[in-house]
Amino acid sequence: MAAAITCSQLKLNSISFNTPSSKPRFNQSSACCALPSSSRSNKSYAAAEPQPLFSAVKSFAPATVANLGPGFDFLGCAVDGIGDHVSIRVDPNVRPGEISISDISGAGSKLSKNPLWNCAGIAAIAAMKMLNIRSVGLSLSLEKGLPLGSGLGSSAASAAAAAIAVNELFGNRLSQSELVSAGLESEEKVSGYHADNVAPSIMGGFVLIRSYEPLELVQLKFPDDKKLFFVLVNPEFEAPTKKMRAALPQEVTMSHHVWNSSQAGALVAAILQGDISGLGKALSSDKIVEPKRAPLIPGMEAVKKAAIKAGAYGCTISGAGPTAVAVIDNEERGREIGERMVEAFLEEGNLKAMAMIKQLDRVGARLVSSVPR
Repeated sequence: MAAAITCSQLKLNSISFNTPSSKPRFNQSSACCALPSSSRSNKSYAAAEPQPLFSAVKSFAPATVANLGPGFDFLGCAVDGIGDHVSIRVDPNVRPGEISISDISGAGSKLSKNPLWNCAGIAAIAAMKMLNIRSVGLSLSLEKGLPLGSGLGSSAASAAAAAIAVNELFGNRLSQSELVSAGLESEEKVSGYHADNVAPSIMGGFVLIRSYEPLELVQLKFPDDKKLFFVLVNPEFEAPTKKMRAALPQEVTMSHHVWNSSQAGALVAAILQGDISGLGKALSSDKIVEPKRAPLIPGMEAVKKAAIKAGAYGCTISGAGPTAVAVIDNEERGREIGERMVEAFLEEGNLKAMAMIKQLDRVGARLVSSVPR
């Protein structure tokens, strides 16, 4: 009988990492969060309150592909060309130290405008607390470019864009690690305490989460001279993260643990070497998470086979799904692969789907525009 490793050892079932004791606490009765007195000496909090450099700013944060096959909860990358925008302005009608959400457009019509229950609002509050903002009130507008429950890091993109916008408004004082921590405040509340979406959305490129306590992030440099295309095929099907995480196994065999560890190592090596063939091979090799989630997405197994048959170097589920992601080094070939994947979703899963061909986003969340004071 194969040896088994419980999820309490591997953290594979319900990922709920304990967060630092100095982590900001939300005041449930208002949008303003009191700064814990025990955190005043923490580096994450500014000693003096900065003043806004602009009256308004607009930021963008890209979509992400998390897990990348065997990299469950510790590997992810940013995808160019799609994502969320957040606009934040100084608003005299909002109480000092607080934030309100004035508008949500695009794919986020179902989202709450209560900043305590909105991913952008939570991240913005966390960033305000880190900066010790008390004398001005802010108004936030969210433009959702990513569909909810798509497996493309929708909540993380909103959180990343909001944290970046607050930081830019007050002079870009927070580090990338602090911005990721602000995004994690949001992710913990809406989808779980994992950074494989929000870290690459903020930092760009490929990111390895080496540790959660303390938070340690490693940016994996994909060679500039290499072209990498993601074939993203999103079916008309919602796969809530909570449901998809509930499908994970209670324990895994030692052989599967060793296999996935070796494939994750191979994936990191392929990224650093710019070996897209090796990247695709490792991407397709998960034996723990994908086998449990794929049957929950109608047609997914056929879609993966169709992608490989059409010439993709590899294919897997993006994040919790239902988006399928394949990798290739040629855009035209990528379009052909996308067509075959769309056909497979329709024929085998009875789902309409849309294909997009996107490149790696090497920049991450950024300022788009600003209005001087």
